[in-house]
Amino acid sequence: MSVTVKNLTKIYGAQKAVDNISFEAPKGQVLGFLGPNGAGKSTTMKVITCYIPQSKGTVKVCGHDVSEESQAVREKIGYLPEQNPLYKDMYVKEYLEFIANVHKVPKKQARIREMIGQTGLEREQHKKIGALSKGYRQRVGLAQALLHDPEVLILDEPTSGLDPNQLVEIRALIKELGREKTVIFSTHIMQEVQAICDRVIIINKGKIVADDPIDKLQDRVTATVTVKAEFLEKVEEKLLLQIPGVMDVVNRNGNAYLLSTNGKLDIRPEIFKMAKQNNFTLVELFKEKSSVEDVFQQLTRGK
Repeated sequence: MSVTVKNLTKIYGAQKAVDNISFEAPKGQVLGFLGPNGAGKSTTMKVITCYIPQSKGTVKVCGHDVSEESQAVREKIGYLPEQNPLYKDMYVKEYLEFIANVHKVPKKQARIREMIGQTGLEREQHKKIGALSKGYRQRVGLAQALLHDPEVLILDEPTSGLDPNQLVEIRALIKELGREKTVIFSTHIMQEVQAICDRVIIINKGKIVADDPIDKLQDRVTATVTVKAEFLEKVEEKLLLQIPGVMDVVNRNGNAYLLSTNGKLDIRPEIFKMAKQNNFTLVELFKEKSSVEDVFQQLTRGK
């Protein structure tokens, strides 16, 4: 395994930021690391990257213990933290040359050119970092994380500040990198998780509450199912609430309604039956598929 976390705990004073979590991340996998603000995501990433020590437990990267072999771990990792620390008075290419020297990158000029092209910085390479937009600064941060060709990439909110076109390009790059490296990244953009991840870990209040392949994660939402029903006519919500199995009704807009029900029930036949009995015309009727956002909210809300 490229990254092995076993019984990891991190305590700040009286606060337990990470509470006895364990997981593994193999090579060739993009692992989404999700959680509400303050859940322990960034703390876990900082322990893996040797920025802070753990209170208890063990963490290994490519077989190297973060406590005993921190230099070896740093050589294996490319890290883009949430607050991207850059030397704003340096030019983009100058900064990447500096990072290449730190890592003693062989054939550094060729590698810098490759990273500038891969992260879309060709037109910005001769500008000062301080003159760049937030999106391009993120690209510089990603380029420095990749420069020494690490086996493991740790990316904390890597697409923050990118415009829609940049998002598509960087997501595709992360997905491509995940074929040959271990990529662990956090994000609050749920569509990004579905577009990039092979597997998702959700952490809440320092504990792992889900660890599933992306295609299995949606199966966790079983408590309720939402059905969308749209009518040609206006329908009183109290009439919809009388349908057997309906627990809640929300008027989305106009004559469209979202009906929540127990996950084991399919209320669509009952909705059709009610419409027929009252001479209502059904324009649309379908069961909405659970999303990663549904799972995230169900596992982290109110806990």
